[in-house]
Amino acid sequence: MFSKFAYSIFEQSIKDYHVYDNVNQPINNPYPKEKIEHLLYFKNWIDTVQWHYEDIIRDPNIDPVAALTLKRKIDASNQERTDMVEYIDSYFLQKYAHVEVKPSAKINSESPAWTIDRLSILALKIYHMNEEATRAEASQEHRDKCQEKLNVLLEQRTDLSTAIDDLLTDIENGDKFMKVYKQMKMYNDDDLNPVLYQNKK
Repeated sequence: MFSKFAYSIFEQSIKDYHVYDNVNQPINNPYPKEKIEHLLYFKNWIDTVQWHYEDIIRDPNIDPVAALTLKRKIDASNQERTDMVEYIDSYFLQKYAHVEVKPSAKINSESPAWTIDRLSILALKIYHMNEEATRAEASQEHRDKCQEKLNVLLEQRTDLSTAIDDLLTDIENGDKFMKVYKQMKMYNDDDLNPVLYQNKK
């Protein structure tokens, strides 16, 4: 099943990141660029770095200038994340290009890659919630609460994985079809964000 395959790569990426646990460390993607594994690993690495950006920026003692610099890194990371989702969807479009779509076929509310994006984020939630559920210096009450949350996340992983695999099966069988809509984010675009294009004058 594709969800299990993807999740194992997400776990590898998260584990590799936490060897040094540094947002500035370079990625060392172990997979060839032409493989879907490369895209999945890269996608989760972006998510993992951004997860830690989001932790850092919430430091109440962060220097305002450093916070602004980090906010711009988060914006750039969001754009890169979106680009990677579109690359992954391009893989699925190519993979299923030969499928004869049934007249009764319906479109899904999310493309395959956006569901996989959710699985990547979920892998991070599970990793970090497990850390909290097993943190030795935390109180037993804290660990118990985190274990309860972890159990819910694990159930969510099962449900989301099933939904992903069902969607891919439906597309493969022609029961559903996919479209890829570019996200068309406006806030990073010099020609679409009024704050940016007014400053160009």
